[in-house]
Amino acid sequence: MNSSSDNLTPTVKEETFYLERVRQEIQKRMVGQQQLLDSLMIALLTGGHLLLEGVPGLAKTLAVKSLAEAIDVTFRRIQFTPDLLPADLIGTMVFDQRTGDFVARQGPVFTNLLLADEVNRAPAKVQSALLECMQERQVTLGKQSFQLAEPFLVIATQNPIEQEGTYPLPEAQMDRFLMKVVLGYPNRKEEREIMNRIGSADGSSHLSAGEGIPLKKVLVPERIARMRQIATRIYVDERIKTYILDIVFATRSPQEYRLDLGRLLRFGASPRATLGILCAARAHAFLKERGFVIPDDIKQVAPGVLRHRILLTYEAEAEGIRADDLVERILQKIPAP
Repeated sequence: MNSSSDNLTPTVKEETFYLERVRQEIQKRMVGQQQLLDSLMIALLTGGHLLLEGVPGLAKTLAVKSLAEAIDVTFRRIQFTPDLLPADLIGTMVFDQRTGDFVARQGPVFTNLLLADEVNRAPAKVQSALLECMQERQVTLGKQSFQLAEPFLVIATQNPIEQEGTYPLPEAQMDRFLMKVVLGYPNRKEEREIMNRIGSADGSSHLSAGEGIPLKKVLVPERIARMRQIATRIYVDERIKTYILDIVFATRSPQEYRLDLGRLLRFGASPRATLGILCAARAHAFLKERGFVIPDDIKQVAPGVLRHRILLTYEAEAEGIRADDLVERILQKIPAP
């Protein structure tokens, strides 16, 4: 830690106040799911995309829609299906009979927050079109390229249970997601609170009654841009950077770190994982009102950044070993600075 990080901490605390207000607004509609809320805040601070995996009914759509309302940006939801076409996502060129020219008709991807529901149900051509949006933040229609508005975030969901009629996401696309968040069921206390809220939101007992609760706009895109600039200045010590490198390289060459994972790992994490842990750790430190990163920040974000970037062997899958299990073993083995 140095003096610059000490000087930055008061600024971070001041900006965190606005993120906490965003969280409070979303929690007017949602109960629990703190991991999802933290991940949304990290995505907002880094500009990274999220992949959410969980069974239906865990308020994934409600969380993203509520976030869009609280930060005053546009929101679109697309239900991905096997018959979806790229034009249904990005738009197409149409002929204007009045002018005799082809003009661009923009698709639903032209938004700030895009919820790609059941993203693994769309075929390869649609995934390829989405890939350009995620990586280049632009859309190509005909001979024209259109920049997407900032902030632009893709929040994609996939169902871990029903795999019939799904297409595995290409590794190149998986690598573009900053984090993969695995969501679980609410606990008993949280589910009772959900029951109590149904019917009290707007006098109805409809399952989506939470959407009827009005939210205040507590953040604007200009403030988000300022927060992102501050987050990039959060101090990261050289020992912390070495710690990140050790974790990532342990997924590629586990034997060099005395980890018996060679028969379980086919491929390790890419360099995007290194940068992803760094950016996500800075954002996590931001949320904790610090101007510097500590090892606990790395431990908190590493599973989300790594779980979709390492490929397991067939032997590991046959034994029921998950990517999270290997990441946990690596974090236990690599000494923190």
